[in-house]
Amino acid sequence: MEKEVILSPLFFIRHYFDSTMFKKTTLKNGLRIITVPQKNTQAVTVLVLVGTGSKYEKKEINGISHFLEHMFFKGTRKRPNLQAVSEALDKIGGIYNAFTSEEYTGYFAKVEASHFDLALDWVSDIFLNSTLPEKEIEKERGVIIEEINMYYDVPMSYLQILWQALLYGDQPAGWPVAGTKESVSKISRQDLINYLKTQYVAQNTLICLAGKFEESSAIKKVKKYFLEIGFEKPKEKLKVIEKQTKPNLILHTRETDQTHLCIGVRGYNLFHPQKYTLELLGTILGGMFSSRLSLIIRGKLGIAYYISTSVEADTDAGYLVTQAGIDNKNIEKAISVILKEYQKISQKRISKDELKKAKDYTKGKMALILETSDVQASFYGLQELLKKEILTPEEIYKKFDKITENDILKVAKDIFRPEKLNLALIGPFKEKDKFEKLLTL
Repeated sequence: MEKEVILSPLFFIRHYFDSTMFKKTTLKNGLRIITVPQKNTQAVTVLVLVGTGSKYEKKEINGISHFLEHMFFKGTRKRPNLQAVSEALDKIGGIYNAFTSEEYTGYFAKVEASHFDLALDWVSDIFLNSTLPEKEIEKERGVIIEEINMYYDVPMSYLQILWQALLYGDQPAGWPVAGTKESVSKISRQDLINYLKTQYVAQNTLICLAGKFEESSAIKKVKKYFLEIGFEKPKEKLKVIEKQTKPNLILHTRETDQTHLCIGVRGYNLFHPQKYTLELLGTILGGMFSSRLSLIIRGKLGIAYYISTSVEADTDAGYLVTQAGIDNKNIEKAISVILKEYQKISQKRISKDELKKAKDYTKGKMALILETSDVQASFYGLQELLKKEILTPEEIYKKFDKITENDILKVAKDIFRPEKLNLALIGPFKEKDKFEKLLTL
C-alpha cells in the first residue's frame, strides 16, 4: 500500500489560481473591460467601477458621490421606480448593491450564471439611464441624513470619521464619504447631473466580469450595453497634503461605557515598494486573533472585547491603525501597552516563525475570500482602476514570500516615530492633557 499524501486546501486553491486567466480589453473611447472566467462556479458577477469618490468633491457638495450612488436605485427609463429596479433581481434571487469610498464608486449584480444577460442589462441600466427624479431626491436626502445620524450614534463608526479628520484635516481626504447633514441638505438635482456628466465617463469607468460566462460573447455584450457612455475627460482629485511634525490627538467627549480609540501612524500609498511589508507588520501587531496586541490587550489583560490593527493604502496616502474598545478605567493602560508594542517591534527583529505565521495567514485568507465571483471582480477591477496594473494572487504571494525579518524592522523604524503618531478617542473624558502626555515612542 502506498503512503497517503495529504495536501493542504491552500495547495489546491493556489494551483487553481495558477490556471485562472484574466483579460483586459480597452475600447476606443477608453472604457476598460476586465474578464475573469471561472469554471468551478455557478455564479457570475457584473461589477462597474468608477474612479471617483469623496476625494473628488468640493466642500459645498461633500457627499455627492454617495448621494448619486443612492439615486441610481430610484428609477430608470426602463425601470421607473425603486420597486421595479429591485424586483428585477429579487425575482431570480440575485445579490446586488453599490458602494462609495474616497477614491471609487461601484455597482454590482451577482446572479446564477444563466441570468448573466439580465445582470448586465440591470447594471448598465441604472448606471446609464437613471432619471434622478426630483421628488425621489428629496426623499433620499432624508434617508442619507438618517444614515449620517446612524454613523454618529455608533461610536465604532463615528471613530472612523474622526480618524480621517484627524489625519487629513480640512481637505477632501479628511471629509466624511457620506458628507455632512449641512452639505447633503444643499445638494441639488443639477449638482448631481453635473457630477454625473463629468465623472461617469468612459475613461473613468471599468467593467469587470467574473464567474461563469463565455468570454468573447460577454465582451461583445458589454460593448453593446455601454455604447452610450460619455466621452468627456473626467476631473482629477486634489493631491492629499500630509503635514505633521508632532503627535496629533482628537477627543470627542461622550458618555459611553467603554472608550473607543484609534491609534496609529501615517504609512504608505498603493505604489510604495514596502506596502506589502507594512501589511504583514499590521497583521503581526493586530491582524489575527493570535496577534501581539490581541493576545495582550484581550487575552492577558482582559480590558477589551475588540481590538484589531489594519493597514489602509490609497493612491496618494496610507496609514496603520489599531482600533479598540477599552474599559474606561483602563484606557491609559491600553494606550501605553499599544505604544509599547509599536516601539518593541521597531527595535527588535521578529522571529522567523512569527513572520512565517503572518505570511501564511495573509496568503491563506486571500485564497479563501477569492473563491467567490464578486470578490474576484473587486480584486481584479480595483487593481486596474487604482493602479492600472493587475497582479494575480500568485504574483502577490511571491512578493510576501520575499519579505524578511529585516524588512519588517526597517519599515517599523520608519513609521513608528512620534511625529507620525495620531490618536482619536470617543469616551467620557473632557481633558486632553493626560492623553497627550502618553503620545511618545
